[in-house]
Amino acid sequence: MSKNDNDGLYTDRDSFNPQVNAIPLSDVDSHAQGQGSIGDLVKDASAQISSLVRSEIELAKTEVTASAKKAGIGGGLFAAAAVILAYSSFFLFFTIAEAFSSFLPRWLAFLIVFLIMLLLVAILALVGLKQVKAIKKPEKTIESVNELKGIVPSKNSKKSNSVAATDGGLYS
Repeated sequence: MSKNDNDGLYTDRDSFNPQVNAIPLSDVDSHAQGQGSIGDLVKDASAQISSLVRSEIELAKTEVTASAKKAGIGGGLFAAAAVILAYSSFFLFFTIAEAFSSFLPRWLAFLIVFLIMLLLVAILALVGLKQVKAIKKPEKTIESVNELKGIVPSKNSKKSNSVAATDGGLYS
């Protein structure tokens, strides 16, 4: 195999453009008919399976890398959009205050907008707090782990295990 035959065969660790051009299998009929021994056939088959598995892994890495790159770029663009939106909200509140100042004193208009913003912050914080308080511990998982602790004796446990002593084990 020449050096050019391996180009693109395995993903390049320094590149974001990996590619798999071909699956490198050796010729199945490398022995003349009736000349290959069982050992040669097994050796060829295991070499081909190994090459095929490696190629499939490289193909999966290629597909995942391309998808991960697109997801990273998309996430970065969404983050940039969120930052711009957050900074732009200042102008929205400033515009609302200026609109109020057309029929109220300017200081009062800005005070009203500030109080509205504080009210929004308080509402969002309360809803967030309610959501955090609604988080429950994983009771089924804790129960399952406690059952396992009862079945599998630990190094520090000196007392006999009632489940293991009566049942004879987990799978009996």
